[in-house]
Amino acid sequence: MLPKFPLSRRQILFLGLSGLAGSAAVTAGKVVNTNSQVQALYNPQRDFKVVGQNSLKQRAASKGIIYGAAVEPEFFQSNTPFRASFLKDCGMIVPENSLKWTQLRPAPERYDFAKADWLAAFARAHGMLYRGHTLVWHNDIPVWFKEVVNRQNAEKVLVDHITTVSKRYAGKMHSWDVVNEAIDPESGRSDALQTSPWLDFLGPDYIELAFRATAAADPKAMLVYNETWIEYDIPKHEARRKATLKLLENLLKKGTPIHALGIQSHLMAHEKGLNPKKLRAFLSNVASLGLKILITELDVIDQQLPADSAVRDRMVASVYEDYLSVVLDEKAVIAVLTWGLSDRYTWHASFLPRSDGKPVRPLPLDFNFQRKLAWNAIARAFDQARKR
Repeated sequence: MLPKFPLSRRQILFLGLSGLAGSAAVTAGKVVNTNSQVQALYNPQRDFKVVGQNSLKQRAASKGIIYGAAVEPEFFQSNTPFRASFLKDCGMIVPENSLKWTQLRPAPERYDFAKADWLAAFARAHGMLYRGHTLVWHNDIPVWFKEVVNRQNAEKVLVDHITTVSKRYAGKMHSWDVVNEAIDPESGRSDALQTSPWLDFLGPDYIELAFRATAAADPKAMLVYNETWIEYDIPKHEARRKATLKLLENLLKKGTPIHALGIQSHLMAHEKGLNPKKLRAFLSNVASLGLKILITELDVIDQQLPADSAVRDRMVASVYEDYLSVVLDEKAVIAVLTWGLSDRYTWHASFLPRSDGKPVRPLPLDFNFQRKLAWNAIARAFDQARKR
């Protein structure tokens, strides 16, 4: 689904990847040949068999974990088979774009809650959890923002927005991504914060302000700080892990009402830098702060993988199971949310297309909502996880 907001740095990087030849990839900031990587990642003998007929949400729930996915109303409204598949496998709905500023605020004094309200009603009617994404994100700024918001009124604009949106769904939200992607170790700042209008106008305290405003408006919801690019054992991810942990520690020292860290986990199938020991240590450090952890936007980028869909699917499944076997070992991880359920509805199609023109295959179900090995891999990870 084509996002209706400016590109993030992550998307810009991935768009750059799409222009590379199929035999090359970007790893740790370098262009490298992927032939040896493909050989190492592909294992035709790997077993992805699953036991029983339980859905993903049932397998997750049996271990005290929530499984869900990002979606938009039109996916349900235009496709009954997809709706049935989503209801079967998912226990939580995440609006992909409907709660972001650009869609929600077409004008300074006007909100458009139609899509977000539709999803809230759908979740309620089917006994599903509902999740808010996202209240503050530097890359989701409406076109009117620059002409309206300034240093004098920025705090009022921010607090009013958060209060209006979170109060509307107060008591109905499982959790909110209050602030999204506030870290950038390459910003040159000692606190490693991402440059943004909010930082320029309000300083670093805008993050604490956002959490306090959300807590006041929706006191029952879990409040989450959501971050990206922290999964791999490469310098950029290591720097972001350190900065994220420092941010969380500082927020908690101030008594900020923050309850969890969200880890996006847009995984790169060609990247071999997963270090289970280092990742577990990071998750343990977060948990030691008394915070829960949610995997919030999980998918696997197959842009640099071979054209053969059977080979690709096996490699993508390996990435899912290998990653989830690490993160689910930490009992503080209470949710796994994929950024979409079916390859028919994925942002990869627009932002991460393959140079060979083949359809991307990053999600648990294929274009026709049939289970792929990725589904099996996620199911196996839930089955093998420790109970919360």
